[in-house]
Amino acid sequence: MNIRYFDAHCHLQFDDYAADSDALVARMRDEGVAGIVVGVDYESSEKAVALAEKHEHLFAAVGTHPNNVGRRTSYIGEFARHPKVVAVGECGLDYYRPAEVNDEVKEKQKEILQKQIALAAELDKPLIIHCRPSKGTMDAYHDLISMLKEAKTAHGEVVRGDIHFFVGGAAEAEALIALGFTVSFTAVITFARDYDAVIRAVPLASILSETDAPYVAPASRRGKRNDPLAVVEVVSRIAAIRGEDPKIVRAALLANAKRLFTLKD
Repeated sequence: MNIRYFDAHCHLQFDDYAADSDALVARMRDEGVAGIVVGVDYESSEKAVALAEKHEHLFAAVGTHPNNVGRRTSYIGEFARHPKVVAVGECGLDYYRPAEVNDEVKEKQKEILQKQIALAAELDKPLIIHCRPSKGTMDAYHDLISMLKEAKTAHGEVVRGDIHFFVGGAAEAEALIALGFTVSFTAVITFARDYDAVIRAVPLASILSETDAPYVAPASRRGKRNDPLAVVEVVSRIAAIRGEDPKIVRAALLANAKRLFTLKD
């Protein structure tokens, strides 16, 4: 398969695709779109691995989402050793969505994240990190940056990964990139201008494209189910925002993904 685009974060294993998963995966193959199917708990991680096993152009990430901290996590180590699992995650900090974010909730999220960081370092695999601050702040990013600095001290340069669906500012992006992380953008950039300044400020070598499908469909399909094919529009929009050649941007974002997730040509 000739891979032309890479969706660094999608959830093809979710029930949203129960009726047409096979057809969609076939379209991805035909149109040169590869991607990572990302788990958020035991069931979705297990299904992500199963999908990746079946299809050459799909890979998996396994982890516990910060909003699932009360659920079991022992499965991650077992699944993460699978050869088609290219990352640990989706893991991280979410101070926005929980009904009640207090110090206890934050500490539980940090504890689970630390375990997944340590596992990723042990296996020499990158992290896929979810980070969402409370409204009007950058608090979760600041806590994450502190944790990653500590992790770098403890584990070294092996600590690396992608900050999925990045919604921080240029300062947060700069700090995370300095720690060896990329930042990825979704199709929200096709209808919102909030991220334009950061996309222009970040080095092209530190950007990934993603869809977070089935969520956040592009402007051309607002209100409908999203899918990994929308990554083509994400890449096109990143090029337009940066004022750069779409072909060069497409090739660079693909190379970035291959480098981070150690994907063979």
